[in-house]
Amino acid sequence: MSLTTHSRWTRSSLARVAAGIKASLDHLPGRGRTKIGFVTFDNSVHYYNLASDLTNPQVLVVADLKELFVPLPDHLLVNLEESRSVVEVFLDSLPEMFSRNPVVSQSCLGPALKAAFTVMKQVGGKMCVFQSLMPNLGDGALKPREQPGIMGTPAEIKLLKPEQTWFKDTAVEFSRQQISVDMFLFPYQYMDLASLGELPRYTSGNLYSYVSFNRAKDGKRFEDQLANTLTQHTAFEAVMRIRCSKGMRITNFYGNFFIRGTDLLALPNCNTDSVFGFDLAHEEQNILMSHVTVQAALLYTSSDGERRIRVMTQTLPVTPLNSELIGAIDAEASCALLARQAMDLGLKTSLDQTRMRLQQICVDVIRSAKGGDKRTVSGYAAPGHHDGSDGEEKQLPENLQLFPLYILALMKNVAFRGGTDVHPDERIQAHHILSRLWVPACKHFIYPQLFELHKMDNDAGHPSVNDDESELVAGRNRIVLPTVVNLSIDRLSSDGVYLLSNGIEFYLWVGRDANMNIVASLFGVHTLDDVDPNQMEIIMSGDPFASRFGAIVDALREEVDGPYYTAPKIVVIREGDTHLEARFYWFLIEDRASFQGGTYSYAEFMQFVNNPNATSGGRGVAPPGAPGGMAMGAHPPPPGPPAPHQGGAYPPQKPQYAPSPGHGNYAPPTPPVAPRGPQPGGYGGPPAPPQPSQQISYNSPPVASHAPSQGGYGGPMGSHGPPSGGYGAPPTPPTQAGPPQVNYAAKTSPVGAPPQAAYQSPPVSSAGPSRQAGPPPVPGRSVASSAPQQAPAYSSTPPPPPGAGVARPPPPPPGGARNFPPPPPPPPGR
Repeated sequence: MSLTTHSRWTRSSLARVAAGIKASLDHLPGRGRTKIGFVTFDNSVHYYNLASDLTNPQVLVVADLKELFVPLPDHLLVNLEESRSVVEVFLDSLPEMFSRNPVVSQSCLGPALKAAFTVMKQVGGKMCVFQSLMPNLGDGALKPREQPGIMGTPAEIKLLKPEQTWFKDTAVEFSRQQISVDMFLFPYQYMDLASLGELPRYTSGNLYSYVSFNRAKDGKRFEDQLANTLTQHTAFEAVMRIRCSKGMRITNFYGNFFIRGTDLLALPNCNTDSVFGFDLAHEEQNILMSHVTVQAALLYTSSDGERRIRVMTQTLPVTPLNSELIGAIDAEASCALLARQAMDLGLKTSLDQTRMRLQQICVDVIRSAKGGDKRTVSGYAAPGHHDGSDGEEKQLPENLQLFPLYILALMKNVAFRGGTDVHPDERIQAHHILSRLWVPACKHFIYPQLFELHKMDNDAGHPSVNDDESELVAGRNRIVLPTVVNLSIDRLSSDGVYLLSNGIEFYLWVGRDANMNIVASLFGVHTLDDVDPNQMEIIMSGDPFASRFGAIVDALREEVDGPYYTAPKIVVIREGDTHLEARFYWFLIEDRASFQGGTYSYAEFMQFVNNPNATSGGRGVAPPGAPGGMAMGAHPPPPGPPAPHQGGAYPPQKPQYAPSPGHGNYAPPTPPVAPRGPQPGGYGGPPAPPQPSQQISYNSPPVASHAPSQGGYGGPMGSHGPPSGGYGAPPTPPTQAGPPQVNYAAKTSPVGAPPQAAYQSPPVSSAGPSRQAGPPPVPGRSVASSAPQQAPAYSSTPPPPPGAGVARPPPPPPGGARNFPPPPPPPPGR
C-alpha cells in the first residue's frame, strides 16, 4: 500500500515516486499472491479503484475527514498480477494528475493512514508513506514547535520527543494487524520527525529523509532506496524472543519493534536491514557454569505463505580473568551498541549527560583494561585481591587501541553533538540511521573514511591483483582504495582533492589550488571559481581518472549496501565555501569542537582517558598538551598515516588549563572558573561525571537568531554561508499557529499542488562570505577578507584567561604536543 501527499511536490518529483514503484513491480515478494493499492491525500483523501476489468483507474474522493469511510473496499487492494495493466496506467498518470488544481500546504496524513489501515488490515503487509510537509489537518495534526532559542540547551530534548501520542498509538494498532510502515520524507522546512518517526519505530519500519529534495541529485538515490525497500527479502508477521542461561537476564532491547508483554518482540516485517540489540546482565552473583548460552527464535511467514521458525544460538565462555574478558571485546560492536544505549539515555536525560556517560564508559573500560588480572566473581572484582603488578604502566590491548577514538567520534556525531547548528529533525534522522546500521556500516557512520584522491597510487581504482590482506579494498570486485588519512584539518591542503564517506553520503572537498587536470577530469572545467554549486555535475566515467573515481565510489556503496546497490549522493565543497565547509568540519572529529563535551582533540582525549585523575586534588599535574603529558605507547594514532608538519598555525597549540581542585577521582580537566556551560571559543575539557548529590547546571549558550539563516536546514545546497552560525541553522517557525481552517465540503475531483518554497534566503552581505563558522585556514591557504572575524569553531589558540588572578601554565614548546609514536598501518577493509 502506498500513501502519497502531493501538495508540495513538483510534477518531476512525484514522477520519481511513480518510477521507483513501477521499476519494482516485477520483483515484489509474494509472486502471484501480491496485492497492491494506492491512496493520495491533501485536504481530502483519494482512493483508487484498480479493478482488473477497468481500462483506467477510477478516483474516489472523500472530503469529510471526521466521518471518513472507505468506498468499494473490494477493489482498492487488488491482485497485482490480475490488475497489472491498470496499475501501470495509474503510475504513468500520477505525476500529471494533480498539476492543474494545486492545494498549497495542507496535509491530512492522519485520516489517510486510517483509510489505508482499513483497506489492508485483513491481510497486513508493508505500507510506504511519502510526505513532504507537516500534517496539519484531521487526526494526528501537528503544530509547529520549533524553538531556535533552546537549541544547544538541556531544554532541546523537548524537541526530540514526540509532541503527542497519536502516532505511537496508531503504530501499536498497525503492529497488531501486522502492518509495517516505511516513511520517505522530503522536508522543505521543519516537519517534526520526532513525532512522525514513531510510526516506523513501533512497526519495525525505516525512516528516510531527503532534505530539500533535488530531482537531479537525489532522484536516482531515492529510486534505488525505494526499490530496495520494496523488493528485499522480508519475513512477514514475525515475532522474536531472546532467552539466556540461568543466572543471566536480558534488561533492554534496541531497534524498531513493539514489545508485547515483557520480552516478545512484535515485528510485522523483518528484513535484511533489521538490526536488534540487547543488554545482558547478571541476575545471580555466582555462575557455576563454564558457558552462558543466548538463544533467539524468530517465528515468521515467508513471502510464499509458509510459516517458519529460525533459531540462532550463541555460547559464550565464562572466565574469572579480567584480561580474558577485556581481550574478547569487539570495539566496533561495542560502540554500535553504546550508540543505541546513548540514544535512549539522551531522550530520558539530556545530550550533555549522554556525552558525559559515553566519556565515563570509555574511562572505565580503559582503566579496567590496564588493571591486570583481578579475581572476579560474576563480573565483580573481589575485594582485597592484588595481582602483584601495582605501579606498572600496562599497555592498552590491541583490540581496544581504537576504542577511545570511536567514543570521541560518537560524542561528536550529529546524533549527540552539542551546539546550536544541529536541526532537531536532522538529529532524529541520525537516530534512525544508527538504529538500522549493522556494525561495519555503523563504524563508518561514526568514524568516516577520508581519502586523498590527488595522491592515489596507480593501482587505486582498479581491481586488486593479489590477495594481500593488508591492502585496502572494497566492493565485490575488490577495488583498491586510495590512502586513508586522519580526520583532522591538518591533513587538508589547498592543492588537494579529498573524498569523505560516512556510508550514507559522500563529500568531495576541492582545494583552491587543486590540480587543474584532476578538476577537469571530475567536472569538465579547469576551475570551479565561477561555477554555480547547484549546477555542478561530477563525471564518473570516460576519463581515466574519472573512471577510477567512479569505481571507488561504486565499491564503497557496494560495501555498505551489499546486494542492494544505492546510487551515491556526492556533495561538492569548494575551499572557502563557508556554508558547506562548516558541515564538512563536523566530520573532522580529531580536532576540537566548540560545544561542551567536544572540546578535546584526539591527543588530548587519549591523555585524559589514560590519566583521568591527573587534575584531581590540585597536585599540579600537567594539563592536556603540556610538556610531559604524553606517555610513549599510550596514544595509538588513528587509522591512516601521521599528519605531516606543515608549519603555520597547525598543528594547533594545546589548551592550557589550571588544575581543578577536587572534582572526584576521574574528573577531566576543567577551566579554572566555576561555570560549567560552554564558553564561546573556549577549550575546557569535557564536563566531570555527575555526582549523586550534585545538581548539574549548565550555562545556556548564546541564543540563536530567530531570523532564517541563509542555507539553513532545508535551504539550497549551493548557497553561500549564513551571516552567522553554520550549516544547519534552524529556520524560523511558520508564523501561522496551528492547522489552517478548511471547508470540509465534498468535492468531485482530486486536486494537488507542487511544493512551494517555505523560506526566502536573506541577501548575502556585501562584505562577502567570511570564515566565522569554521576552523582557521588550512595550511597553505591565503584567505583575505575585510570583514571582522569572530571566534571560529575550530581555533588554533586558547581563549584569554577568564580572570585576572588565575595562574596558567606556560605554553608548550613547539612540536611538543604532537609527540606520537610510529603509526600502525590502517585497519583493513571489511
